[in-house]
Parts: sequence; C-alpha cells; structure tokens
Amino acid sequence: MHDIIKRDIIAVLSDLIEILKVKEESDMVQMKELSNHVIHNASVFQDEDSVSIAILIYSLSKIIERKQGEMDYNKVLSMLNSCILNLKNNDDNGFRKSIKNMFNFIRTMDQKLRLYIHEVINQAQIKKGCKLCEHGISIARASEVLGISQWELMHYMGKTTIIDKFSEPIDVSKRLKIARSLFT
Repeated sequence: MHDIIKRDIIAVLSDLIEILKVKEESDMVQMKELSNHVIHNASVFQDEDSVSIAILIYSLSKIIERKQGEMDYNKVLSMLNSCILNLKNNDDNGFRKSIKNMFNFIRTMDQKLRLYIHEVINQAQIKKGCKLCEHGISIARASEVLGISQWELMHYMGKTTIIDKFSEPIDVSKRLKIARSLFT
C-alpha cells in the first residue's frame, strides 16, 4: 500500500473513532463526508483499500442512522483501532483481514438486519462507484475496483443528475449551425 494512502486511511479511521466516541445527531453527516473524502483518494490512486474504507464508513453511517441502539460501539471502536494498529505496523494483509472482519461484523449484527445490511453495503458500493465516476474514472474501472457490475453502476448513474453537471447547454441555433457544418 502506498504511504500517502496509508497515512490518509489512518487519519480517516482516527477521525471516525473520534466521531463514534461521542454519539451526536451530526454523526451520520460527518461520516458520509469522511467517506466522500476517502473516495477522492480512491479516484486518484484507484486503490481498493480506500474504496473499502469509504464503503465501510458509509455502511456504518447508514446502520447508525437506522439502528443506532443496536450497534455495539465498543466492538466497532476496538476493530477500528485494530485496523490502525495493523497499518502502523505495515501489516497490509492484517489490515485487510480486519476490514473484512468489520464487514462480517456489520452483516451479522442482527439476524433480522442481515438482508438489509447486505443491501446497504451493495448500495454503498454503487454510490461510491458513482462518486468515482464524478472524479473522472470510467464506469468500467470503477466497477472493477468496487467489484460490482457495470450494469448496476450505469443503472444508478442513469437515475442521477451527474451528467448534467458536466455538460454545458448549447442553444438550438448553435446546434443547428454545427449540424449544418457537418454536411457542407
């Protein structure tokens, strides 16, 4: 793992720990902003570790939003500290294993939530894929990095207004002029 990415992930996980230590109404918003920050790194370096962290943070924010009382904050904080410790010890495989354990913990938090959690993680992957595309990464590369299908990503992007941000409207007379120039 690249040192810049490693330092940024450590900083983001430390920020996440600080957010989770004190339960506040603004936690979900702060966590979603943190997730979007990590996606910027993922778009620059196109690394799977940043994407995993972004999805993890976003998934945790959604779970807290819906089932705050049912989450074991101490266990989550302990697991996050384990991730940071692995990164500080340059144990990339240990870090990835810790992240995988966190996703498993999220999935098994509550039997009734199992299907919901799977859907939240899947939707988080799609949403973060959309963010990658906003940063100029192709749909093919974003879906490859996230491990989702291009169809899922395109379906979601089709429902958003992302494309409207990038295209400047051209008035009808200019369009007509351009079209006529093609045939003369």
